[in-house]
Amino acid sequence: MGSPRVSKSLPLQVAAICYRRHGEAVEFLLVNTNGGNKWTFPKGSTDPRLSHSQAAEREAAEEAGALGTIEPRHFHLYIHSKGVFWQPNGVQEFVVKAFLMEVHQLRRADEPQRKPTWFSPEEARQRLAKGREVKYARELEALIDRAMHHLQFPEAVLNSHDNRSTRAAANS
Repeated sequence: MGSPRVSKSLPLQVAAICYRRHGEAVEFLLVNTNGGNKWTFPKGSTDPRLSHSQAAEREAAEEAGALGTIEPRHFHLYIHSKGVFWQPNGVQEFVVKAFLMEVHQLRRADEPQRKPTWFSPEEARQRLAKGREVKYARELEALIDRAMHHLQFPEAVLNSHDNRSTRAAANS
């Protein structure tokens, strides 16, 4: 017999997937990581006084100076890592709830070292992959793909949520 599986839950973070539209084109707002050598979406810890979408909105304002409309429900979950294996704390993984946020205005970020920059979806995929392990680069690539699908077909995403809820209710 095999050993029992041990379930280890990962800590939760929230991310604002900031975007803007130029006609049919979409651009994503990325920020530098704290170390400055990688790009990421504004993200951080949850706050018991805020909903998860409000916490993601706060991160967008703090890290990117982005103000806009954030969706109340997350559209994607992904795995993210922080740290490097040769440092004392090593690599820590997080589950990240991703919320789409349409940016209407940029102001000075509270964290100016983050250098908020707009990228096309393809440029965002390349920047997000650079310097990351393949596993995490693929997570971020899937995030961009899911965001683009959601932005192009919002009614299909809403219907899939409704259909899953309907199926779950029917099966209970």
